[in-house]
Amino acid sequence: MVKVNLWSGLRRFTDGEVELSVQARTLREMLDALVAAHPALAPTLKAGVSISLNGVIEPNLSTAIPDGAEIYLIQRIKGG
Repeated sequence: MVKVNLWSGLRRFTDGEVELSVQARTLREMLDALVAAHPALAPTLKAGVSISLNGVIEPNLSTAIPDGAEIYLIQRIKGG
């Protein structure tokens, strides 16, 4: 199980939960598991979010999630 911390804008889709636990080995599996548990997250996650994995923004959804990882979903950070 991995624990995922949500930014405040996502909490309205999870009945106010701040942290969710899901079964996942990669970031893609994590996003899929979040949507399976809370379907209302789908449009926002599909539009794109940034994922902080152990303090680093990780764009590669195939990245494996290490044991004890600290994961935060945050509003998409756009370059420019």
